[in-house]
Amino acid sequence: MARFITHFQSAIDPSIELPADQLQTMHDNRPLWSRYDLDGVAGAMSKSVLAARRPDMWRYRELLPVGDEIEPVSLNKFMSPMIKCSRLAEQSGVRHLWIKDESQLPTCSFKCRGLSLAVTMARHFGQTRIAMASNGNAGGAMAMYAARGGIESVCFMPHDTPVANRSECYFAGAKLFETNGLIDQSGKRIREGHDRGLWFDISTLKEPYRLEGKKTMGLELAEQFDWKLPDVILYPTGGGTALIAMWKAFKELEEMGFLESQTMPRMYAVQSDGCCPLVTAFDNGDRFAKRHENACTIASGIRVPTALGDFMVLDTLRESGGAALAVEESRLREWQKTVASAEGVMICPEAATCIGALEKLLAEKVIDPKERIVIINTAAAQKYFGDAPQVPFIDLSEPTDWAAFEAEHF
Repeated sequence: MARFITHFQSAIDPSIELPADQLQTMHDNRPLWSRYDLDGVAGAMSKSVLAARRPDMWRYRELLPVGDEIEPVSLNKFMSPMIKCSRLAEQSGVRHLWIKDESQLPTCSFKCRGLSLAVTMARHFGQTRIAMASNGNAGGAMAMYAARGGIESVCFMPHDTPVANRSECYFAGAKLFETNGLIDQSGKRIREGHDRGLWFDISTLKEPYRLEGKKTMGLELAEQFDWKLPDVILYPTGGGTALIAMWKAFKELEEMGFLESQTMPRMYAVQSDGCCPLVTAFDNGDRFAKRHENACTIASGIRVPTALGDFMVLDTLRESGGAALAVEESRLREWQKTVASAEGVMICPEAATCIGALEKLLAEKVIDPKERIVIINTAAAQKYFGDAPQVPFIDLSEPTDWAAFEAEHF
């Protein structure tokens, strides 16, 4: 199969193009877009061809920077399910609500997509050591795929990263380092190591391949909706790579003539009010965000005080007719319980922000209750558990007063 990628393009200056047959990183400290011969892709990757392929991310090879000569580093990932949430929809006051559940992927988060492709390309171009700064899930995915691909990995993680994420990195053999700062500060140190030639930096948007891997989430979503895109997508946003990637996927499918939709989805970037630099920039009409000082949220994946691709996220929100909004940090656990008790689906605290966003957007009449709405659950909630919830105690050394028990608890 031919490769259909034609070149990389600066996300700031479209006149700057870089070759696709060389390993690429940022240009002038800004991210790159991958560009394709979309007419060629449309001729090779028809809907009927797709329908006959394995249900994994590599089914979309023509829209990825790989050809048959590049062996994927894979854990046999399947398409993440689209879960219809009828009871949650009714409770929320809407008709059509789905959760795309990325928690069921091999390392229990959407980070599998980008890291599978990034490790694939790093290995293809002869890299033997890769590195990143991570709040958790990305570092674990990098370590697992690096182990699978037979290359070394290095990860800097903030000291309060959930223990499950740190353990994932450690057991996969990564060189793991704990830091006393936030992810953007750790990212600067990783870049210094990259510039010294210690490793290849695959932190968020520092290279163009992770974005393309995450694009498969949007391609899957479109296919799962029979090429009729939903009206609204709510996405918990830190660095925002997957939000950017989904929009890129939809635009490419539109240009290829694959979509049955008359309109594109409105994209909403959701943040906690404990860390919401993109919301502030969006509300101020800015294209670039200022650093959010003293960032603090239990949703570690969106604790990103400054994002390299801030302008790409904000451009996407405005082009799609969506917005950035912040919700109360204090209610994240409540919203997690709302979803689990209604649907039997455990969402991560990042995705819980989207339940708050749905409440807010409905109250402000920004979303029509008849619209089709998708929430992205980016990771498994179980990876965030620390202290056990506080629940009533039963003393089994004494007989139970069932009348009192029933009166108090039921």
